[in-house]
Amino acid sequence: MPETRRKLWVYLTMVDAFPLFGYDLKDYEVLFEEKLELLLKLRDSEKVTWKGGHRPAFTNLGVYPRPVQDPLPVWLGSGGNSESVIRAGVLGLPLVLAIIGGSSLQFAPLVPLYKKAATHAGHDSSKLKIAVHSLGFVAESTLLAVDKYFPPTQASFNYFGKERGWGHYSRANFDAAISLEGALYVGDPETVANKIIQMYKHLGFSRFFLHLPVGTMPHEDVMKAIELLGTEVAPRVREEVARLDAEERNIINT
Repeated sequence: MPETRRKLWVYLTMVDAFPLFGYDLKDYEVLFEEKLELLLKLRDSEKVTWKGGHRPAFTNLGVYPRPVQDPLPVWLGSGGNSESVIRAGVLGLPLVLAIIGGSSLQFAPLVPLYKKAATHAGHDSSKLKIAVHSLGFVAESTLLAVDKYFPPTQASFNYFGKERGWGHYSRANFDAAISLEGALYVGDPETVANKIIQMYKHLGFSRFFLHLPVGTMPHEDVMKAIELLGTEVAPRVREEVARLDAEERNIINT
């Protein structure tokens, strides 16, 4: 994903709350690193003493109740920035790649970078998990999915784009995004499943998150998309991924 698109998405999803909590956007990176460090300390120890630059210090305090999982799963998200991918690897955290624009294949080089950083930091990279988060919509036919999903998606992107100085989001932009290498997963169950499988071959992820919808859609359409995702898309993907993994194991063992 182009650097500009990544930054625009950060602005869309996160920075509007900065003034609400009294933060300055120029401190974004420092805030992220500091709060992530604190979260991991709270996860790993019942009582924590903390002093940072952007919140009051505290001594020997804990968060209760403690999580059922031990340790609490913490995944680190990245919009395609190599620094964030390396950070996840160094910390030994599972990685979520947020692929919401550009070509999905642009993210493929980040996977070995993530694993190399993890190995260099002393972590077993074979045990780390990778997930992909993308936008999309599933319907009984691809034509129906496109007809239902494009108008609210265009309206949403252009609404926020007008505030943030983006270019006009056109049907051509949308058509490119729903292509095999594009970032949107829109179509009938077979089309969406095949696209997920295609990305799995390049990225080797263990989880896939489909965010739907982007704009406002009828509730029944969203529920139907969720139903199709669970009953038709997921089984196709699981079956093919299992076959591909077995095939790879056979190759290794021969």
